[in-house]
Amino acid sequence: MKTETIPQQDYASSVIPMTIIGFLFFIFGFVTWLNGSLIPFLKIICNLSDFQALFVTFAFYISYTVMALPMAAILKKTGYRNGIVIGLAIMACGSLLFIPAALSANYFLFLVALFVLGAGLTILQSASNPYVVFIGPLKSAAMRISIMGFINKFAGAVVPLVFAALILSDIGNVSDITAHDLSEAEITALSERLILPYIYMASVLIFLIGLVYFSKLPTIKENNPTQSAEEGKSIIEYPQIILGAIVLFFYIGIEVIAGDTIGLYGARLNLPHFATLTSYTMVFMLIGYFLGILTIPRYVSQPKALFYSAITGCLCIAGISFSSENSSSISEFIWGWAGIPIVPNPIFFVAALGTANALVWPAIWPLALDGLGRFTHLGSALLIMSISGGALIPLVFGKLADITNNLQGAYWIGIPCYLFVLFYAVKGYKMRKW
Repeated sequence: MKTETIPQQDYASSVIPMTIIGFLFFIFGFVTWLNGSLIPFLKIICNLSDFQALFVTFAFYISYTVMALPMAAILKKTGYRNGIVIGLAIMACGSLLFIPAALSANYFLFLVALFVLGAGLTILQSASNPYVVFIGPLKSAAMRISIMGFINKFAGAVVPLVFAALILSDIGNVSDITAHDLSEAEITALSERLILPYIYMASVLIFLIGLVYFSKLPTIKENNPTQSAEEGKSIIEYPQIILGAIVLFFYIGIEVIAGDTIGLYGARLNLPHFATLTSYTMVFMLIGYFLGILTIPRYVSQPKALFYSAITGCLCIAGISFSSENSSSISEFIWGWAGIPIVPNPIFFVAALGTANALVWPAIWPLALDGLGRFTHLGSALLIMSISGGALIPLVFGKLADITNNLQGAYWIGIPCYLFVLFYAVKGYKMRKW
């Protein structure tokens, strides 16, 4: 891939390229966290169990593993800017595939469309994250990724509200509706409500294709001043990237559970407007990102941010498991207007996982890519492949919930996920030899 060496101060002052990358991160968040609202909606129109509904996350996130290496090869041939254009075009195609899926109310077609969307996001993630990591000093990379993450999760907070306004505004309390309550014609009509939002999405993606294509996005040179990769070495010889990919696998799994199952849980508890509950998880993530922007690296190092995130996550899982599903009168008084209770209801702790999760992704990327030298491109692909944790771990969660008929207890799956994060924060990121 042709690269040019650009001084870091030029990166820092390059407002237009970073603004474009910010738009991309907004799109990442909008498309990704739309799944949280889509899952309970498809559960109704396709008459699915919790386990079956979570194949939405499987189809979307497994594409990161299937397509990561092919997309990395495309990036190597085309460069980052053209690769981003290709990724946006693939996503636009995925958005348009929702039209036949919605017209037929066919779950398999929905899953195909989600897989194509994920494939487009794979190349976008592979191109944009290294930009943010190497655009300035490595020790402050988590802060820069936190800024992009803030944009990403702001989109995640907005999208359930947009979904509810466009799809659910005149339906009433859909948590009381099941497929058995609807005729075939009513199911088809409900499904067809998805067409217009995805046409809008495709239009925005096409606009971004033009914006990126005619922009002057610089390319990054894939080296690292802290350590050069020696000729003849394999990326397997770098524990920091291998362990980082494993940790991201578990982290993405619990992050997706926090964002995409809160709507299912809210529907089970008969909370009104359950499809908007993902917004609360995103708001807590925004709080976490804001803390990261303020504190990293001035007050808190990137490993310490990981450490605190892991501890907070374990505490939230305990809160979910041991709190009562009945709302307290105080919580109803404070947040009753929003349809979501505060402590001691477990829904609050599911949303609070957003704060625990916020800084894990920003901290792991610079720690895992540190010292890879010429393997940075491949290391980025490995980290993107680890997003498949969002495909597999939520399925395990859904199966546990179905087998035990206890959605609340299934959240215990988060404990081993956060323990892996804790290990990486204490030891894994420092390892340079096996």
